[in-house]
Amino acid sequence: MKLELAASQLAELGHVTRLGVYRILVKAGSGGQPVSSLQEQLQVPGSTLSHHINKLVQVGLVKQVREGRVLRCFAQFDKLDRLIDFLLEECCSQQSD
Repeated sequence: MKLELAASQLAELGHVTRLGVYRILVKAGSGGQPVSSLQEQLQVPGSTLSHHINKLVQVGLVKQVREGRVLRCFAQFDKLDRLIDFLLEECCSQQSD
């Protein structure tokens, strides 16, 4: 993973609403959550929520799928795993024994 992508992903997760969205999606697991459910849980206007979800989609942490009239969001666990791996890849590498 490139430093720039990791920085972008972390920056987007650094916003209270976006982190809230992501935590809900992680809790939901592979089933995801409809946008309407996210809006209800976070108590934010639809346009505001759409903006925040789009930021997470742009950096690859969230995927949206239309199911008829329902727009469902999913955490992209593979991207989260890569971000965590990037953060930990050199863990303790300069620690002296």
